[in-house]
Amino acid sequence: MPTIQLNTAIPGPNSIALAQRRDAATARGAAKASQIAVVRASGAVVTDADGNTLLDFAGGIGALAAGHCPPAVVDAIKLQVEDLIHFCAIVGTYEPFVRVAELLNEVTPGDFPKKTVLLNSGAEANETAVKIARSATGRAAIVVFEGGYHGRTNLTLAMTSKYGLFKKGFGPFAPEIYRLPFPNLYRRPAGMDVEDYIDDCIARLDHAMIAQVDPSAIAAFVIEPVQGEGGFIPVPQRFLERIRQICDQHGIVMIADEVQCGFGRTGKLFAVEHYGITPDLIVTAKSIASGMPIAAVTGKAVIMDAPHPGGLGGTYSGNPLACVAAIETITLLRQPEFLARVEAVGARLRGHLDRLNAESTLVDDVRGLGAMLLIELVRNPLTRQPAPDETLAVIQEALKRGVIGMRAGIYSNCIRFLPPLVITDEQIDEGMAVFSDAVRAVEDRIGVRAL
Repeated sequence: MPTIQLNTAIPGPNSIALAQRRDAATARGAAKASQIAVVRASGAVVTDADGNTLLDFAGGIGALAAGHCPPAVVDAIKLQVEDLIHFCAIVGTYEPFVRVAELLNEVTPGDFPKKTVLLNSGAEANETAVKIARSATGRAAIVVFEGGYHGRTNLTLAMTSKYGLFKKGFGPFAPEIYRLPFPNLYRRPAGMDVEDYIDDCIARLDHAMIAQVDPSAIAAFVIEPVQGEGGFIPVPQRFLERIRQICDQHGIVMIADEVQCGFGRTGKLFAVEHYGITPDLIVTAKSIASGMPIAAVTGKAVIMDAPHPGGLGGTYSGNPLACVAAIETITLLRQPEFLARVEAVGARLRGHLDRLNAESTLVDDVRGLGAMLLIELVRNPLTRQPAPDETLAVIQEALKRGVIGMRAGIYSNCIRFLPPLVITDEQIDEGMAVFSDAVRAVEDRIGVRAL
């Protein structure tokens, strides 16, 4: 029996009514990707306000690796809420707060003493990681990369790429942020092979250490091992190795932003584990607690201890309910059998996407790691002209048929696949059949002939 059950058009009347109330009550800048209104969810399945059941391939934009409402997480929150909802870790200590930090110190890569600070969101954690690096080095400059997304605070907006959507009208931004090109193998210069392109990117990185900022002024490099909003682009091995070398040579803190690519999504607990390279600090959030608001910076104790007492923290950071959710989620995601299943999910998804790529004119690239996958849509495979309008149309067509998706990419011409990792094989097949039908429907509408 299929998972998708549609009783009304999508969105239905109750969803539309609630979305209209939201529009009337909330600021337009806090936009929504669709008109659907959800009332409950489990695993990879959501039920909307009209009683329709849909498959979720957006996964809370990567926050739901363990699925919607994992039973162990739900039970832990229920037990905790009866004893302690809030206390504030600035005021005193409670066991779940300590246990989350202990777990993160245990599972985060690095054969050295580690410490953790808990925050509320990925943006707050990235900003905190920068504060720690600046405190530890006594330097101000931060190096980031084109396509990177690090948050919406003033500092993390300065670090974030994709100006029009995220930054327009919000400046001036924090200073001493240096943005360098990120190796995008799909969009390398025509006629240049992969290794020559990576060589060129490394040469440009080295040149920037002279032309843009001296290494002696740099507090940290901040990089996503797999870019999220930028289009699910895994950083090439040799490029990441060169960053590690520069950091080691000049006493620079290497920060891995694993807010979206971390916690099991790529088939390893941390995406950077695919590279055999250990950052000094790792930033986590999203799937760390199955959607509860908690984030963390974990890394070398000597660096983490650099800020003065009172320099870090916040009223809600490490809230007891979020902490118990994180404990149960980390315990689940670190299990070898869970990570093995992630690899199987990724392989099955990629098989579907590769077939779609072979059959479709619009779809021109499939990339990512593990179960963090994406397709890029173009209007012309020869020029690779981005197709943002067609991409939105595909997502809307898929939603009408009962599958929730999200765009990504600098040009908003990519569809990211971040289903809860507890999704079944049957649900993968069902959802991908819907996406394939949606692509064909858009191609038929615009008069593009499939290959």
